Amino acid sequence: MAEQDKSISIEVVYRGIFQKTLAQRICRSVVLAARKDGHTGTAFARYGDSPERNGVPAKQFAVVAADEIELEASMAKYEPAVVDVSIAVDDTLVKGVESWAWYGRQPIWKPVRANGWLLVTSEKTPDAVLAQTDKAERPYTLGIVPGGASFAGLWVFKDDHTDYRILGALAKILPQWISLENAKAATNELAKGNESAIASVQAGYDSTAMRPVRVGEGTSGHEVLQFKKPGWTTMRPGIIVEARKPGERNPYYKKYGARTMRPVVNFDTCIKCTMCWLDCPDECFEVTPEGHYEVVYSACIGCGICAQVCPVKDCIVMVDELKFTDNVDKWQMWKQDKPAYNAWFEKMSGVSAAPPPKAARATDAGAAASGGDE
Repeated sequence: MAEQDKSISIEVVYRGIFQKTLAQRICRSVVLAARKDGHTGTAFARYGDSPERNGVPAKQFAVVAADEIELEASMAKYEPAVVDVSIAVDDTLVKGVESWAWYGRQPIWKPVRANGWLLVTSEKTPDAVLAQTDKAERPYTLGIVPGGASFAGLWVFKDDHTDYRILGALAKILPQWISLENAKAATNELAKGNESAIASVQAGYDSTAMRPVRVGEGTSGHEVLQFKKPGWTTMRPGIIVEARKPGERNPYYKKYGARTMRPVVNFDTCIKCTMCWLDCPDECFEVTPEGHYEVVYSACIGCGICAQVCPVKDCIVMVDELKFTDNVDKWQMWKQDKPAYNAWFEKMSGVSAAPPPKAARATDAGAAASGGDE
């Protein structure tokens, strides 16, 4: 038996808190289905005390082995840095993740072994998803499990069958470990006989689109963000947090990995009310010489508060993160060519960039002056 045939490791990359229960259910179903096929396995998080914040990438794991002895051997040498299958339950995660500490942004496929698999739940085509992944350094297979990003895995779980579709997809690529029959049997047990859940396993098996990825495919447009940590002999004494200098931002503090949507600003309709700048929890708005406010995308987590508090309709619009290929701030683009910027705004947001009637703008300005509330 080949080394890789003795055990198999699977990671689930998910949005912290929002999808935690979902990730746990996927790993649990993998182990249960594999056990029904006569194998053994276990599911776990990377750290038992791993802190999770809203939207920040985190990971759960499942390891399945031929027998208990091999499972113990696999766990003794197992490092989450190498997996056979990586599952991203939100397609914006394919732009890269920083799951823990100061590792920097990592390609979504980084832990996947050569000729392994990357499964992504998405409503996009395999080519559209691949276009946002980092350029491949080794071959792997990209599988698209049909469905939108699931946020059913919050504290109270509302099942949308993402876990069952993924289990069906795993049965398709790993039949030697999880047969379709036992994937359905495990689902029948977990879903307490729900026939639609079992049908979802079959749907995941049938509809997951596979796309072989060759070395060099993907994009080289993502920011390279890697950090070399100091050794204990080179660390500075004490705890030091560098302060932000006037006019500068910390070049290492990037938070865009938590983002599933990003705000785009219509500078032509901005009334300079300061609401976005005041209410942004991450201080990612900067004042322009004209008094507008532009988004510093490298600092933006995509929370959407700016769009909620803006008193002008469609002045700030939240847009799917996968529509963007960089984190370049956009005010300069508007400054240099306003018609081109407005065309870009309309293309990305799907709303008109034309200013509203003057009467509407006066009403908006009055609302801003009074705090926006009646």
